[in-house]
Amino acid sequence: MSENFFLDNPDLQFRLEHLDLREVLELKEKGYSESDIYPTAPRNYADARDNYRIVLDVLGEICGERVAPRAAEADEEGAHYENGEVTYAAATLDAIEALRQAELFGAMLSREYGGLNLPESVYQMLVEMVARAESGLMTVYGLQEIASLIEEYGDPETKARVLPRFSSGEVSGAMVLTEADAGSDLGAVATRATLDEATGQWHLNGVKRFITNGLADVSLVLARSEEGSTDARGLSMFLVERDATVKIRRIENKLGIHASPTCEIQYSNTPAILLGKRRFGLTRYAMNLMNGARLAVAAQALGIAEAAFREADKYSRERVQFGRPIRVLPAVGRLLLSMKVDLEATRALLAETGRWVDLWKVYERALGEGGSEADPAMRARYKQSQALAETLTPMVKYCATEMGNRVCYQAMQVHGGVGYMREFNIERLFRDVRITNIYEGTSQLQVVAAIGKLLNRSLDPLLAEWQAAEYPADMATEKALLAELTGLFGQAIARTEDSGRGRGGPGRQPGSARGDPGPAGMTSARRRRAAALVQRPGLLPRRVQPWPSVWSILPVVRAPIPAVAQTRHDASERCRLAEPARFGTRMRLPSTQRVGV
Repeated sequence: MSENFFLDNPDLQFRLEHLDLREVLELKEKGYSESDIYPTAPRNYADARDNYRIVLDVLGEICGERVAPRAAEADEEGAHYENGEVTYAAATLDAIEALRQAELFGAMLSREYGGLNLPESVYQMLVEMVARAESGLMTVYGLQEIASLIEEYGDPETKARVLPRFSSGEVSGAMVLTEADAGSDLGAVATRATLDEATGQWHLNGVKRFITNGLADVSLVLARSEEGSTDARGLSMFLVERDATVKIRRIENKLGIHASPTCEIQYSNTPAILLGKRRFGLTRYAMNLMNGARLAVAAQALGIAEAAFREADKYSRERVQFGRPIRVLPAVGRLLLSMKVDLEATRALLAETGRWVDLWKVYERALGEGGSEADPAMRARYKQSQALAETLTPMVKYCATEMGNRVCYQAMQVHGGVGYMREFNIERLFRDVRITNIYEGTSQLQVVAAIGKLLNRSLDPLLAEWQAAEYPADMATEKALLAELTGLFGQAIARTEDSGRGRGGPGRQPGSARGDPGPAGMTSARRRRAAALVQRPGLLPRRVQPWPSVWSILPVVRAPIPAVAQTRHDASERCRLAEPARFGTRMRLPSTQRVGV
């Protein structure tokens, strides 16, 4: 039987089946009016969903049959650097050719430019599968936000020339932001962009470092366009088509993702095209790029973690100790179950985040086309989706990448000593996942990005909507828990606000400044129960998700709340000591999916 990374993943199929994109697609597909122009355009919502399933099925087979079997080879060979030129490993070149033949590039580009016009939420499912197959390849396939940004802000001539080449797989892209002294602080970028007033041509001069897929044919480069400026307001975004003035000085010798070339690049009077408006390079365009990249890295971490769990699951069935497979030992069974819970909760969070990003994008485009006469209701929906997308994006990057590192650690524990050996795939996955909570913003920077949104209570309307919804009678317990957890989340926010005003003393009940009941309003047992679910979001039934997406981020706001943090720690320890079978029941897993005895 052939390997297919979509068909062998029931939870990924479940996410696609329950992803409600009707509102998104009505705008994205322009009322399904393009079916008369493009044969591949859907005629209605059901047709669009069928198209997505076909695309996922095709990519799933490529990943399972052609990419994953050569992943170790790609890692062993790695990218090559010789005489200023960088080339991919042979296995990576073969994988890119397979994707090109299947016409899977240009995933989110409009059909006008030969793209598939996929929504962000579906595209991230593709990225997850590619990362599961070979995480280095993801840095080539997962950078398609670059083409999307060109489509959104580029001039007509540039778009007509460049974008069809992205869709055909003829060119790849790179996001060129970082410098030796401008990493997290991109406002310190020193690369200079100068304008020749006589010809109207821009030229770039400077050195960029840590550039993923730096050999790309088309790059978006952040450079300082305003003479005398020293902060973000002097930065603009430029499109560069690689030529002889672009020199790759070296590639980095990295811990993991060896198949992905990470380059140091020098620009010497390099011709460039201004993308969009001057002075908006960082505040608008780079932030858009990074938000898209953060979703892709979240999907990458999820894909690597999925691969690690499957390696651990397989090994635990085959490895016999004390006369039986090690998976039946409670300590190993708990590790496997914990990994499964984390994977499904994270996939729910990523799907929910992707949906809000999709809504944000389609309403932004609709408002741009509608101008000043746009419907006020549409403007309100745009603002809501923007707020939620900007809040959930750093949350999912934080949660998914920390989860990925945790799952790979646990998977190596299941393997024991052999997992530390290069002959086993978990060794490679353990190295590869480490970068995910570093690049595109460390986990600590995601906390900084999310905390302001949370303190502005940007999630409150979404939580209220979930609480007001109708649920089946057999989910009354889960609905009560939703209310309980929402209260706990609100108390955390209120306590953080109080602490920021200097009012949060040791004797103060969190949330009391706003008239909310403090934790004393709950019994000790109910506090621990709620905190346990915050710590292990996947313990809720699958039908309850994406509720876990909110609870997963509580670590972002727990630091100023010692009492809540301690409660969560105690509850977590009790979870680890509980029987796996008990958690299998809570999750309502079919017997064929249960882990343990």
